[in-house]
Amino acid sequence: MGRSEGRAAGRGSAMITRMIRFVRGALADESGMSTAEYAIGTVAAAGFGALLYTVVTGDNVVGALTNIIAKALSTTVG
Repeated sequence: MGRSEGRAAGRGSAMITRMIRFVRGALADESGMSTAEYAIGTVAAAGFGALLYTVVTGDNVVGALTNIIAKALSTTVG
């Protein structure tokens, strides 16, 4: 192996070392996790909101709230 071949092999080895460091750094970086967790939390909150809306607008709840308000408005202060 000549001198120029040895230098070329050295450059290839250095490039592989840089690539390994880059991949290790990318795998160790967890900054994207907060974005995924935020997205999951947003979807869960939207689902809970839809469920709450369905319950509150149901006939039983609307009737109960109407009765409570009617009682509150019909009371007399003595």
